[in-house]
Formats: sequence, structure tokens, C-alpha cells
Amino acid sequence: MARAFRRQGWSVELARTERPGHAVVLAGRASGDGFNRVVAVGGDGTVHEIANGLLAARSAAALGVIPVGSGNDFAKLVGTYRHGVERAAARVAAARPRRFDAGRVLGEYFVNSMGFGFGPHVVRTRNAMTGLTGFLSYLVPIVRAFFTFQPPRLRVAAAAFREEGAMMLIEVCNGTTAGGSYRFAPGADPADGWLDVCLVRRVGLPRFLVALPRVMRGAHVTMPEVALFRARRITVRSKDGPLVVHLDGELREPGVQECDVTVEPGVLNVLVAE
Repeated sequence: MARAFRRQGWSVELARTERPGHAVVLAGRASGDGFNRVVAVGGDGTVHEIANGLLAARSAAALGVIPVGSGNDFAKLVGTYRHGVERAAARVAAARPRRFDAGRVLGEYFVNSMGFGFGPHVVRTRNAMTGLTGFLSYLVPIVRAFFTFQPPRLRVAAAAFREEGAMMLIEVCNGTTAGGSYRFAPGADPADGWLDVCLVRRVGLPRFLVALPRVMRGAHVTMPEVALFRARRITVRSKDGPLVVHLDGELREPGVQECDVTVEPGVLNVLVAE
């Protein structure tokens, strides 16, 4: 990978992560050492950590992405998705910086999406499964998770939306897709200063099976069980105990029953290939 960037005329220093959270430290250190570009080589979890490191440091360094993970949702926003390392490196080297928004919840940033309900339950199920790769690593845990999932009773409040009841999921999106192939917010723009929220009310198995391919196409927006709205701040409260959430596909169990999700416009410098 370093050779691919050197062939583009870059001076490169390679840093390997050794444990969860290490990329946060490495990104902050790179910013402090004066690097003006930090490239994530990995999946959405790696992007998440590096973005948090740069944002915590209030760094002007630009984030680039070489996608070698499973879902690679953030790479779809920056023009490197489905490109091999050599081609992705060339695209990153020629990319222009653009200011992206970042979401914030529970003291942590997210750059693509975060979610309540079914999304975190799928992450937990997937984390317990080994041997699956690619698309199957997302589809199989989703189907399996459905049979052990109890939709929580949630109260959602935003400036233009309020609802309370049993909900399958709430996905708060800065990007268009989550979970690899699911277009929860097909109209989202990561640089518009808004979060796009997809709320799915409780559904049974037949309707769930109908909804899955529609969400993959972004054709779920007209379903009566679905509500989509935009907000700059959302408050979510659980009626059934502590919240479990995911941030860019990373599971978090903060031990609280209520949290605010906000957007910070234009805080992250990102290399976007054209």
C-alpha cells in the first residue's frame, strides 16, 4: 500500500493498529506531527477511529480512505469504493478536499451513521459469528438477529418530528448507506449540515422480508412503517432500559436511557475523488 502512494509521488509513513481504539491515538499523533493527510486503510471501523482522532485534535489534516473492509460505506461517499489498492491510491492522490459534517453522540463522533434498535442487535450478532465474508457477513446476521430481537419502546423527538412506540430501528445518517448495502437515507448529503433519520416501526416477519430488498434499493421511503426526516438534533429515550447503539458499525453500551444526537457541520476535512 505504501508503495502505491509513493508511486503517486507521496512521502509515506506507515502506522499499524495494534488494538481497538489505537487508530484514534495514531491519527491524533499524526496531526500533532504535522501530517496534512491521514489515510485509513481498512473498513468503516478504521475510518471511524481515525476520524475521531482527527476531530478530537481539531485537525485540518484531510482524511483519505483505501477500502479493504466488508461494508465500506464511507468509501462510497469519497469515490474509492470497489477500487483495488493501486487504483484507490491513485484516486486518493488526485482527490480534492471537501468539508464533511460529523454526527456526535455520547461524547463520540460518527461520520457515516449511528443507530438504535435492530442495527446494534445485528452488530452484536455479527460479532459473535465467524467465517462469513463480504455480503453474507451482513445478510446472514440480519436474518438470524430478527428471531431474537424484541423491538424496544422508544421516544424520538426532533424539531419537526415526534413519535413514541415500539420501533424496529432508528438509523441516523450522515451518509446514504449503512450495513454495507442498505440505503437507509438515499437522499443524504454528508456536507449539508443535516442528519437524515430513517425510523422503522415494528413489523412482522413477512413484512420484514419484503422490506429488506426495498431498503437495499432505497425504495422503502413510501412504506407506511417507515418515517424519514431531517434534523440537526434528535433526542432518543428508551422506555425499556439502557440504550444500545452502534456508531459507524461499532457497538456501544453506555448505560443510559436517553441521549442527544447532534450534527457538527463542516468539521472534517475529507479527500473526495472525482
